[in-house]
Amino acid sequence: MTLAAVQSRPLEALMQAEAARFVAEHPRGAAMADQAAQVWRGGVPMHWMGDWACPSPIFAAQGVGAQITDVDGKMYDDFCLGDTPSMFGHGDAAVAAAVSDQIRRGAGFMLPTASSILVGRLLAERFGLPLWQTATTASDANRAAIRWARAVTGRPVILVFDGCYHGMVEDAFVVLKDGVRTMKPGLLGQVHDLTATTWVVPFNDLAALEMALASDQVAAVLAEPVMTNCGMIPPDPGFHDALRRLTRDAGTLLILDETHTLSSGPGGYARLHGLEPDMLVIGKAIAGGVPAAVWGVTAALSARMDAAQARTGPGQSGIGTTLSGNALAMAAMRAMLTEVMTPAAYDRMLAGAERLVGGLKAVVARRNLPWSVAHVGARVELVFADPPPKNAEQMRKALDPTLLAALHLWLINRGVLIAPFHNMMLVSPVTEDASIDRLVAAVDGFAGALEGLAA
Repeated sequence: MTLAAVQSRPLEALMQAEAARFVAEHPRGAAMADQAAQVWRGGVPMHWMGDWACPSPIFAAQGVGAQITDVDGKMYDDFCLGDTPSMFGHGDAAVAAAVSDQIRRGAGFMLPTASSILVGRLLAERFGLPLWQTATTASDANRAAIRWARAVTGRPVILVFDGCYHGMVEDAFVVLKDGVRTMKPGLLGQVHDLTATTWVVPFNDLAALEMALASDQVAAVLAEPVMTNCGMIPPDPGFHDALRRLTRDAGTLLILDETHTLSSGPGGYARLHGLEPDMLVIGKAIAGGVPAAVWGVTAALSARMDAAQARTGPGQSGIGTTLSGNALAMAAMRAMLTEVMTPAAYDRMLAGAERLVGGLKAVVARRNLPWSVAHVGARVELVFADPPPKNAEQMRKALDPTLLAALHLWLINRGVLIAPFHNMMLVSPVTEDASIDRLVAAVDGFAGALEGLAA
């Protein structure tokens, strides 16, 4: 079966049948969606909760381990895991106990706690950077890193890779269109031209990177070690070595955002592969679902930050919020770093990911699909292209929105959740082999349905 054959046949009938099945099986969820629409703009507390391919939102009742039950009593094998916050499973006992104990003693004091000392030591030991700060989200942490990079270097420009996403960070909402940098069309309410101070180059394009860094204007490169937000794009061999050499030669700081690639190993992708960032951002999973993020810096950069702060003198820095570093988040991070994010847990995650990769590749080969499978750590992606794209421009051509929606709705109706953005799948330490096999079987069933359309 060729991709052209699949795309040449409409998917409307398949989608309509799947939508009808979803509606029939979710009467209570549909009723709750009607009620929610009266009080929440868009019918959900946060707009992306409505981004799933189903006709109405799935209302979760509870999550246990790597499974979610909705209000209609439907159980799902969860390979979204909250888009990473629940990477180690829902309702973890150690985190629940730590949070329960701390909430009885106070959630936040605007003061450090004894746990914060241990958490700082654990972060330094695990990720290799000696000095840390907290934030409430990775978006906040990335904003702080960008601000400090500009303050330290005295340079105005941030360099990102085309197709990146670093949370709600305006500076990163710049893409390439026909080779020209432009602001993302969906960026609401932005009155400043971000292209003046954010430059963008294709991932894996060292020539473009070197040319951009030849200027003395770039304060920092902000990057994921593996691009995961526009479809998964691994780095070419030698890319990271060159990135580090070029940034150092240019006097440019390197900020690595490990919010997604944290699934690579106990110390994240950077520690596993010996990368040497000046700043490291970790969000989402670090507190087991309690809103928190952290960012670390080298000792040399910390000294430069102290000097920059001394030059400005006292006053509001505009970096940080009163919820950052609260006692509840510290208690959750302590539990995660000591009891949950263990080497044994990572071993189980990575073994499960290998099982999923092997299963998906077998489906692709057996069905002769023009697709590929990418993965980093416990994160897996089914890509509607072969060979897999090496940059965002190539990936955008592979992300057929109709085909994506059809697959996602098909999986939902068969009790499988993957992230609603492209085909991202995440394996947790408590994901069972049977759940992985059900996901693979559901993808195989979808491929069989496509063959019927193409016949």
